[in-house]
Amino acid sequence: MTVRAFISGCGSTTLSEEEKRFFSEACPWGLILFKRNIEDPAQVAELIASYREIVGRDDAPVLIDQEGGRVQRLGPPHWPDFPAAEKLATASTSRESVSLGARLIANELLRLGINVDCVPVADLRFPGAHDVIGDRAYGSDPAAVATLARAAAEGLMAGGVLPVVKHIPGHGRAMADSHLELPKVTVSRVELERTDFVPFRALNDLPLAMTAHVIYEAVDPALPATISPTVVGEVIRGHIGFDGLLMTDDVSMKALSGGIGQNTRAAFLAGCDLALHCNGKMDEMRSVAENSPPLDGKAAERAKKALDRIASGAKPLDVAEAWGRFSAMVETV
Repeated sequence: MTVRAFISGCGSTTLSEEEKRFFSEACPWGLILFKRNIEDPAQVAELIASYREIVGRDDAPVLIDQEGGRVQRLGPPHWPDFPAAEKLATASTSRESVSLGARLIANELLRLGINVDCVPVADLRFPGAHDVIGDRAYGSDPAAVATLARAAAEGLMAGGVLPVVKHIPGHGRAMADSHLELPKVTVSRVELERTDFVPFRALNDLPLAMTAHVIYEAVDPALPATISPTVVGEVIRGHIGFDGLLMTDDVSMKALSGGIGQNTRAAFLAGCDLALHCNGKMDEMRSVAENSPPLDGKAAERAKKALDRIASGAKPLDVAEAWGRFSAMVETV
């Protein structure tokens, strides 16, 4: 079965017959889950197992956004409520807090079969910017953000879960929510290289990254990063030096003004390796599939390298002891 270079959502807590046929025929590289797909642990595990059986890959990536704070798809009563990045960053033992928190998130995810978490957020927090990033950021200092983002990535990988660093090359200055409209960043390239791009450059060895639907006028005044050959080539692959698997943010977000098929094609032409589509609408899913190439060549090599990073599985963890330490750290904030 030929794997195609996209990641798809699904509509509900079980796969419909139409979705099963679609996944069997289109064979997306991965599946991404949202709250609409989640009821309880047994149901989530069954949904994931069903997807993997259909696509015929036991290690087929299953992704989720489980950051903590405002962005976590799994929560009480079945799963813990994790703190936002900003809160962990203020702890006196911030690096350990972030790493251990990520390790505990990985423990929850892997028990369900989820092997990719769209964390860490390496965007900087800027006063006056739109709150779409806000407390999801580890702070405003590029070096500190890089340190904590790496701690999160390492915690996830120690737990057998792949991290996705986002939103490359930086969403923090955006004055608009890219889910709803297209943000434009107007500062100079020198300033971007001094600040926004720094954490991503420090994390360029991580296995996966997600693009930002943001225009950087100093680099490409016409196209957002996701569909800009200039941003992908000169900044993400060039200045930042990221050579891992590059996935788009959701191609159905309003920041991209084209149709779903057009957005998907443009992302691949820009140099992205994978297209991400999240909303579970079948007509859009088909359009993404039709406009996504087979996963081969350099993209396939990057995908294999990414999965190889977690092939050995999770390192041992005394979960009760880890939770005790983590709770004590968080309580001091």
